[in-house]
Amino acid sequence: MQFSKLGLSDPILEAVAEQGYMVPTPIQERAIPVVLAGKDLVATAQTGTGKTAGFVLPLLDRISGDRTLRGKRIRALILVPTRELALQVEDSVSLYGKYLNLSSMAMVGGTDLEPQKQRLLDGVDILVATPGRLLDMAHQRALHFDELEVLILDEADRMLDMGFIGDINKIIERLPEQRQNLLFSATMSDEVRSLIKSSVYHAVEISIGSDASTKPQIDQWLITVDKDRKSALLSHLIQERQWDQALIFISTKHGAAKLVSQLEKRGIKAECIHGDRSQAMRTKILADFKSGEISILIATGIAARGIDVDELSRVVNYDLPFEPDDYIHRIGRTGRAGASGEAVSLVSKDDFKNLCAIEKRLGHIIERKDLEEFAAKKVVPISVLDFVPKNKNKPSQKSESSKSRQGQKSTATKGKQRTSARKNDGGRSSDTSANPWGKWQDKS
Repeated sequence: MQFSKLGLSDPILEAVAEQGYMVPTPIQERAIPVVLAGKDLVATAQTGTGKTAGFVLPLLDRISGDRTLRGKRIRALILVPTRELALQVEDSVSLYGKYLNLSSMAMVGGTDLEPQKQRLLDGVDILVATPGRLLDMAHQRALHFDELEVLILDEADRMLDMGFIGDINKIIERLPEQRQNLLFSATMSDEVRSLIKSSVYHAVEISIGSDASTKPQIDQWLITVDKDRKSALLSHLIQERQWDQALIFISTKHGAAKLVSQLEKRGIKAECIHGDRSQAMRTKILADFKSGEISILIATGIAARGIDVDELSRVVNYDLPFEPDDYIHRIGRTGRAGASGEAVSLVSKDDFKNLCAIEKRLGHIIERKDLEEFAAKKVVPISVLDFVPKNKNKPSQKSESSKSRQGQKSTATKGKQRTSARKNDGGRSSDTSANPWGKWQDKS
């Protein structure tokens, strides 16, 4: 099927054609007619399958009619988990709506409030926002939702993973009851299901599986290496294999900065993005990476769903993530839109449990490649798809007082995690104690 058969208006079709797109992806082909019909929608599809255009194109079509918008009002709200994703979605809105008389803006934390307030004075048709900053603006009465027509929750699973359920509920409480609701997600967790029950009523459900037509062509492989030699191995791979481009995921902000320094000492120019860098700096670095001015970019896991680079050659897991779905989202940055890609993981003995969980989620063992000069002294065992960590099912032997101390420590730790997640949104910390869908977990 061609885009021209989906019922989109000519100005949108012209903008799509200019980007070289003629045939919609499966998620676009199924989602666009539903949105155009004004129905609520819940759509699940893997990263890199074209979900953004699946809701942006019909949204532009639905609200493209002439209408005078009052000041501080918006017609459509797109909620996303990260700053980078907000900016990229708004870029798509501007790109596909270039021949329409519609306004749009991205509202994210880590930037000055005043310019965003000024933009809202005349009203904005489509607002793309992170939850924390949006609530800040609402509390300051910088915008009102009484003219809202469409709510879109993009990357819903990631927003819940990052602890935004409290903010999402507070936002939804402010919205008109009569609105169209669209929810897009890479995975369908129990938490997402609960959110659907409370906010997306009588929705059409679409799920795009990873069949041959949608499955990314990603060559996955790993090298086992001692933890203290990972940076040397990475430098070797970049130089000896002449990698022209790589997005490298690492677990901590400190580790990202340290790795940049280690690579530069070996003559490799690299940059990093993480939550402590200003939004202006993060935006510039990402733009330089997209343009090719920066070829090696190191990112903490928070950016896994916020980086969208056409024809990205490879991703590297310098540190394996704890959650298998995070691995899938990371490697989904490459092999997009039918292109091939490469996903490389540097695995030490400490990563074994994470590796087994990832391979169990994938349903297959990841190919291992060895380099004799980097042979691991601490051998990583052979992978086991049904691996169960020791003592997982054994009753605890700790005393009640020990349990109590551990509970207090856990509570304090979770508090710090919530604060950390909010910093990446640049917004306020919200109270998630009323979360009816289970305890908040930091999976970023």
